[in-house]
Formats: sequence, C-alpha cells, structure tokens
Amino acid sequence: MSDSISDYKYKYETHLHTSEASACGRCPGEEMAKACKEAGYDGIFVTDHAWGGNTAIDRSLPWSEWVTRFAQGYEHAKAWGDKNGLKVWFGYEAGFDATEFLIYGITPQWMIDHPELHDATIPEQLDIIHSGGGMVIQAHPYREEFYIKEVRLFPQYADGLEGVNATHTNPLSKAHRSDVWDPQAIELAHSNNKPITAGSDVHSTVIFGGGVLSDHPLMNPQDYISLVLGSDMYLLTDGVMIRDRYGNIIQ
Repeated sequence: MSDSISDYKYKYETHLHTSEASACGRCPGEEMAKACKEAGYDGIFVTDHAWGGNTAIDRSLPWSEWVTRFAQGYEHAKAWGDKNGLKVWFGYEAGFDATEFLIYGITPQWMIDHPELHDATIPEQLDIIHSGGGMVIQAHPYREEFYIKEVRLFPQYADGLEGVNATHTNPLSKAHRSDVWDPQAIELAHSNNKPITAGSDVHSTVIFGGGVLSDHPLMNPQDYISLVLGSDMYLLTDGVMIRDRYGNIIQ
C-alpha cells in the first residue's frame, strides 16, 4: 500500500459504452479508446449493454452471431489500443428489467460457449460468471430514471457495488445527475461488507476521467478482479474527487 495519492498513477476505466453495441453509445470503439488514451488512462473495460438492456444488436440473432456482433465495439477498441499502448479488456453490462450488473473477467468466446447466460436469473448469473473466473458488480444501484421501474438492490448476489459513477457527479455529465446516489451505494456496500468500484459510465468521447486508480500496473482483467476482491488499497474517482477503496473522500 502506498502512502501518497500521487503513487496511484495507473488509471483504469471500468464502465464504458460504444456505438457498435450499445444503443445509447454515441461513438465507436476506436474513437473511445483514442479519447481514453488521450485522457491518461492505462486501460479500459468496454462494458456495452447486453441482450437484457439497451443493446444495439438484434436480439433475434442466433447466440453465437449475437455475441460476435456484440463484441465488435470491444474488438475495434482493442485493435486501436494494441497499436497505441492502451490496454483494452472485454466486459459487458447485464440488464434485468433495468437493474444492471457489470461483468468482468470473461471473453466473447467464453460467452459463446455458455449460452445458458441468456436466460439466467440474477443469482444464476453470478454462479455462471464465477465458473469462468469472472466478477459481477451491481452498477449504479440507486439510480432513478423514467426507464427504471423500481430500485432493486442485490448485494447478496453481487461481488461488489459501483459506489462511484462519474455520470452522477462529474461536471461534464449531462445525464443521470445526482449527489445522493453514490453515497447511498457506498453505504450499501459498507452494510453488506462488499468492495466498492468506480467508473465513468461514459458513452461518448467527452471523457469524464472516472475509474479506479492503482499504485501498480494491471496486466489483465484478473489483476483487476484480484485488486477489487483483495486487500490492497486502490482509489476511486469520478474525475474530480478521489476516495479510498472504502469510499472515504481523501482529495
């Protein structure tokens, strides 16, 4: 554990959408990767909306074809990242009637090989993802919007909670603004002894700068999972404010 905030110089975006796969995405994967690199990120997860959410991919397609097309935003971002020194990793945002979860640590091919994901319930999803070495984080648990019929909390089924969502608080954000949803999510994590994560939930090349800060480079998704589920310190940011891994404001 480092003593100085300045030691946490490696920044990772954990919540990002592309126009190839998210209907709400406004920019393609390559442009998103380039913008994140220019904003100082060392790595990003592409977490597009999957079949249960605001996906841009035809849900009637056969499973393998659906996954292949769904992964294009990630593939385009990764192709650019591989050439330009940005780590780009695959993830997705699973939707269950507007209750959403961020999935890390699996691959598109693993998804193709596990079509049971498509009809899994929330608790079943956790078991399936765990079988592939992945991690499930409930996204923006307290967000309230017209498309969210009710706030539903599932800390018992998630590995952790997104307690800092830059869309809620960053001055550059034009949607989903709130000063109360993140503190509520942090308190929910505390009361359930769950780790907290941070991400921007960014949909365009207007980059908020949110995410997780580490004092050492992460080489792959498993490094990120180990960081979140382990005991080492990491920091959380919405691009302006910095918190420790427990959600306490430190700058």
